[in-house]
Amino acid sequence: MSQYFENDSNLKSEIQKTKAEVLGKSFILFTDNGVFAKKGLDFGSKLLLESLEQEDLKSPFLDVGCGSGILGIAVNKIYQLTGDLLDVNLRALHLAKRNCKENDCQGLEIFESNCYQNVSRKYPLILTNPPIRAGKKVVYEILTKAKEYLELDGTLYFVIRKEQGAKSVISDMKKIYNVTIIERKKGFFIVKCKI
Repeated sequence: MSQYFENDSNLKSEIQKTKAEVLGKSFILFTDNGVFAKKGLDFGSKLLLESLEQEDLKSPFLDVGCGSGILGIAVNKIYQLTGDLLDVNLRALHLAKRNCKENDCQGLEIFESNCYQNVSRKYPLILTNPPIRAGKKVVYEILTKAKEYLELDGTLYFVIRKEQGAKSVISDMKKIYNVTIIERKKGFFIVKCKI
């Protein structure tokens, strides 16, 4: 079975148009098979977007594992931040580009990258809803290596579920970052990490 972190050219495309609402703003999202959150905005991403703290919202941001692009699009439109969106999944990148255009986003770059492989700069803000099904190794690479791509006072925000090992992930991140759990709801944890 195909996963959203793989490129499966045999997987039938079934693009769907959905709507998402974040902090009173509406977004049009095209989704597809083989891309995370096929039915539209997922609870964890929505909670992450609604939990961001104003003092950390600086351009340019980096959205790691952008999927159909909702994190980057919402941050761009709600907070007028510019930034970069990346994913390893080519179908996801196609959707993210389409969704950026559909939502009239300005100042966003979208590119292919396996974790930070094609990232060549540092950011004051990194956001991710990490691909849990890709396995612990990939999730930890995204979360731990973020430190190398954060500016001096930069912030990493991520979402993780209790049933996906949130407590052990948070405990491990405390060995690298100053960690704050800024929101906890329905088994989801929104975690803020500072260097």
